[in-house]
Amino acid sequence: MRQWQQVRTWARLIREAEALWHVDVRALRRMGAQELSQLIEEVPPTHRQRVNRWLNCYSVSTRLQTAKTSNHTNSAC
Repeated sequence: MRQWQQVRTWARLIREAEALWHVDVRALRRMGAQELSQLIEEVPPTHRQRVNRWLNCYSVSTRLQTAKTSNHTNSAC
């Protein structure tokens, strides 16, 4: 359960950083881009595939690079 919550939290933080891109204020966009870059670097490699599933459920465009890509996708949100 704890791992599930951590994975979901990473995806939520990325979604919130992405949402700042749609704000008209230039400083907020820049801040959102910086936050998103930092979050992407901080997500542990072992969680990235599961975070990507949440990002898909949240309908955001960011996807994390994973060590191995799998044809199996579990779309349960």
